[in-house]
Amino acid sequence: MKKKIRVLIAKPGLDGHDRGAKVIARALRDAGMEVIYTGLRQTPEMIAETALQEDVDVVGLSILSGAHNALLPRVVQLLREQGLDDVLVIAGGIIPDEDVPALKEAGIAAVFGPGTITDEIVSFIEEHVRGDEAG
Repeated sequence: MKKKIRVLIAKPGLDGHDRGAKVIARALRDAGMEVIYTGLRQTPEMIAETALQEDVDVVGLSILSGAHNALLPRVVQLLREQGLDDVLVIAGGIIPDEDVPALKEAGIAAVFGPGTITDEIVSFIEEHVRGDEAG
């Protein structure tokens, strides 16, 4: 029996809106994944430490504050420093299209904007987390 894909949903920075993160967390859970939600106002260090402690396969970062260019690459850097090279990092929220290439270069595998169908996110995660990593 395969182990479920473990996903950490985190809200980096001072953004106080988490409705979208909660919708995604529920959709991933309903798709059979184990979901850990950090809550609001997490530092990159807190997110990376939680990812390590929870032994997650995926970190999903939700950001609306405009600080994505600083916070998201920092989370990836901290994950890699802790040896979590195989953790898939995705992002969602209000991120301008022109910022996406730099975020991908920094290690964000995908950026999902407002209106993304949750099934698209589920499929992306399932396709990019190899079976031997999740089970």
